[in-house]
Amino acid sequence: MNIYDVSNKAGVSIATVSRVLNGNAKVSSATRNKVLDAMKELDYTPNVFARGLGLNTMKTIGIMCIDSSDIYLANAVYYLEQELRKHGYDSILCCTGKDYTNKKKYLELLLSKRVDGIILAGSQFVENTNIHNNDYIINAAKDIPIVLVNGYLDAPNIYSVMCNDEIAIYNATNLLINNGHRNIVYLYTSKSYSGMNKYAGYIKALKEADISLPEDYRHLCGKNISHAKEYLNYLYNKGIEFDAVVTSDDSLAAGAVKYAHAHSISVPDELEIIGFNNSVLSICTEPELTSIDSHVEQLSTKAVDVLMKVLCGESADKHSIITADIIKRNTTHF
Repeated sequence: MNIYDVSNKAGVSIATVSRVLNGNAKVSSATRNKVLDAMKELDYTPNVFARGLGLNTMKTIGIMCIDSSDIYLANAVYYLEQELRKHGYDSILCCTGKDYTNKKKYLELLLSKRVDGIILAGSQFVENTNIHNNDYIINAAKDIPIVLVNGYLDAPNIYSVMCNDEIAIYNATNLLINNGHRNIVYLYTSKSYSGMNKYAGYIKALKEADISLPEDYRHLCGKNISHAKEYLNYLYNKGIEFDAVVTSDDSLAAGAVKYAHAHSISVPDELEIIGFNNSVLSICTEPELTSIDSHVEQLSTKAVDVLMKVLCGESADKHSIITADIIKRNTTHF
């Protein structure tokens, strides 16, 4: 049994059931009694330990991320925890790795801890190819709300807060094209929902400019400075010419700077480079990186805001978009 069964039995919306479970004073006595009677008849126990007829909760939110050592995800977790604390909620963090079995296991662990909701930080929890691997998330959302930070899954009780990744990379690539570049390499780290949106932005900008480049000009590599440098060395050794590099992460852009330094290539005069995330890495290179700011703090704050509205039985946006900005530093001329 779950809140959908209660909703159908009582003849009210899921939001109304949520309001009753969370003790929202705006629910009338008659409606509250209908929901409580349906719960009793169905022998439904709310999926939060000690939630007595919707009067209290564990005040705990589960947070899942792939890798807490990743700069972007570490920042996201920090801001999520800070924002949850402002609302009086504790958090439980699970670092799952990329393996599907571990992701599923940790989500089930959080459910067993009777958390009030779950936030999935990062876009690699949603499968784009084997969509059945998303069932464990969809099923969990039948009991508690789930918010995806920079991920998207269209299912009931699942909410997403996204950066406009496609537009961000599209704009960055266009700026390079307007600077006269035609041989633009794109390095990316993931085929996740966010990763493919970024990729689509690069392809769209090239297509509109009537630029056709071989597959060698776009490469999936690990989120690693050395991997990016090694791939650009590979292009250099093959005699493949390029005059600009756009990346899906600052670590790859830093690798491009190291590549340029190793070959005495002037940045930005001979090679322009754009990173993504505006992380601490963007100011650790020389020259400092121009980078797309995806506003991880704003994404995290919005994710918590959406979750708090859902837990209070209020209306919340299913899909929220945060606009990215390009932070100009010294690896570009524009």
